[in-house]
Amino acid sequence: MSEPLSPALQSEPNRFLQGMVRGLKRRCPNCGEGALYAGYLKIEPTCLVCGHDNSQYRADDAGPYFTILIVGHIAVGPLLFFPFIWKAPVWWVVGTTLPFLAVLTLLLLPRVKGAVIGVQWAQAVRKSAVVDLSAGGAPPPA
Repeated sequence: MSEPLSPALQSEPNRFLQGMVRGLKRRCPNCGEGALYAGYLKIEPTCLVCGHDNSQYRADDAGPYFTILIVGHIAVGPLLFFPFIWKAPVWWVVGTTLPFLAVLTLLLLPRVKGAVIGVQWAQAVRKSAVVDLSAGGAPPPA
């Protein structure tokens, strides 16, 4: 697990929410000013404004997982209540809903990944705190 937060980190109000909002805005979780991404999903290794090391956070599959979860619940679920989904020809339903779902997914993905990174920043999670069990490493004692 990770080590407990220092008193300075614990005293900051709404650190969790602050990190998540900064990530949703695709900004550096530390300062909220610099860009979090160097491309569509490539993390800027070092914040150009505050110099914070953003490469230490591992978003891996969490961003796509939560994006699929959100799109599935916000878009796909409610679509099933509309009669045209069941009565219209398949080619028409796929042709109208698939582009909408693809655009929604692509818009949400960098924001959700940023929110995951913001949460990791708020919890002070580092790459070094993650133990690779597949390489024969042992989990830290409880």
